[in-house]
Amino acid sequence: MRNYWCAVGVMAGFCQGGGVGLTMAEWMIDGEPSIDVWAMDVARFGDFATPDWGTVKSTENYERRFVMTFPNETLPRGRRQKTTALFDRLVAKGAVMGQGFGLENALWFADGPEDAQEDPTFQRNRSHDYVAREVNAVRKAVGGIEIANFAKHEFKGSGTRAYLDRVLAGHVPKPGRLTLTPMLTEAGRLYGDLTVACLEEGHFMLFGSGAMQEAHRRWFERDLPEDVSYANVSDDWHGVALSGPISRELLRRLMREDISAEAFRFRDVRQSFVAGVPAILNRISFSGELGYEIYCRPQYLLRLAESIEAAGADLGYRWYGARALMSMRLEKSWGVWTQDYRPDFNAVESGMDIFINWKKDFVGKKATQAFRDEGVKRKLVTMTIDVDGIDVSTDEAILKDGIAVGYVSSGGFAHHVQRSMAMGYVSTEYSTPGTSLQVEILGEFFDAEILGSPIYDANGANMRA
Repeated sequence: MRNYWCAVGVMAGFCQGGGVGLTMAEWMIDGEPSIDVWAMDVARFGDFATPDWGTVKSTENYERRFVMTFPNETLPRGRRQKTTALFDRLVAKGAVMGQGFGLENALWFADGPEDAQEDPTFQRNRSHDYVAREVNAVRKAVGGIEIANFAKHEFKGSGTRAYLDRVLAGHVPKPGRLTLTPMLTEAGRLYGDLTVACLEEGHFMLFGSGAMQEAHRRWFERDLPEDVSYANVSDDWHGVALSGPISRELLRRLMREDISAEAFRFRDVRQSFVAGVPAILNRISFSGELGYEIYCRPQYLLRLAESIEAAGADLGYRWYGARALMSMRLEKSWGVWTQDYRPDFNAVESGMDIFINWKKDFVGKKATQAFRDEGVKRKLVTMTIDVDGIDVSTDEAILKDGIAVGYVSSGGFAHHVQRSMAMGYVSTEYSTPGTSLQVEILGEFFDAEILGSPIYDANGANMRA
C-alpha cells in the first residue's frame, strides 16, 4: 500500500521516540532514512510472523531484555515455524539448526542428534572441530548445503530488461548467464547484493538475502512498469548447493546433459533436470570452490537430496552448514548482507563498485559517481588477527596506535588457512594492504594486518575450473 506508514511497538518511547520520528520524516520526505533501520523495519517479518508467533517471540524478547545473548546462541521460542522437506533428515544426521526469516537452516553438523548441542560462549565452542571437518570436505572433495533460505525474485515481461537495467547498478546478463550486482538507493547507499540470472529473454530470476526478501519486494513493487510482472518466489524454490573440486563429477552422475567446463561455464545458468527432477542450475559458488546451485520446487527436494547422497557416497560427500560457509567466504574476502553490506555503506566504501556498469543510467548513479570522484572516508578491508581461542563477532573496535579508526563488520575462524579473520570498515588512510592495526576483543587488544587479496585462491581459479 503506497504512502502508508507505520511506527508502532516502541518499547522505550522517551529514548527512541525522537529517533523513530526522525527516521519516519526522512523516509517520507527524502525517500529513504539516513541510517540503516533494518532492526525496526516491518519488512523483517513475513507471513511466518503470525499473531501467535509474535506473542511468543515478543514475550521472549521482554523476558531477555537485560540478558546477555552470545554470538553462538540460538533462541528457543517460535522455532520450527517454517521448515523444508529436509528438516527431519538433516536433524537425524546431527544438524544444529538456526533460523532466518522464520525458516530453519543448518548451522553445523554433529555426529548425531544426541551430540548436537553447544553452550553459549564468546570463546570458540565445541562446534569448532565439526565445522573444520565440513570445510575440509568442501575444500578437498565435495559438500552440500541447503539453500532454501536464499531469496528468489522472479521477473517476466517485455520490459523486464530495461527495468532491471535501471534498478540494478551492475550488468544485466544475456540469456543463459549470471551476473553479480549491487542495488542502490538514490543516495547511493547499498540496498541489495544480488545474483541475476537470465533464464531466457524477458524472464529473470534474482537471488539474494533471505532476510531482505520482503524489503526487496517492497522496493521492486514501488514503481513496477505495466510490461513487467514480479513475484517473490522464495518459498517456491528450495534446493541444494554443491561445492568442492569433485562437485562436477557428482553432478555429472545426476544429469544426462554435458556439464563439462566447456559446455557449462562459470556463471552459466540452465533450466534442466537433476536427479530426474526439474531444476534451475547455476554454476556459481559462495564457498570459493567449483560449485553449483541446484534449485527445485519444494516437492522435489527430498528426491534431489537422496540422489545426491547416494551418488556422492564414494566421493566423500558431506553435508555442511552456515558456519562452514561463513568460514570459507572469509578466506575469499567476500562480504555478507546485514553485516558487511547494508544501507549504512555505499558501493565505493564496500568495494561493490567493481560490479557497477558505469556506461548506463541506474538508480543512485549520480551519488555513487560523487563518492568515486571525491573519495570516501572509510573502506571495507579484510584482516588476519593474531589471536587464539576466540574470534570477533561484530562491532569490535579497530585501532591504530591506540586510536579507534574503524570497527569490525564480520569475522570468525578461517579453518582451511587456520587463521582468525575479520572484515571491517576503517579510515581510508589506514586501508592499505600490509597496514598493522589492532582489534579489541573482550577488552584485550590483538595485532591485525590488512590483506591485499583473498588469502585463499586469490585469482579464483578453483571456482572457474
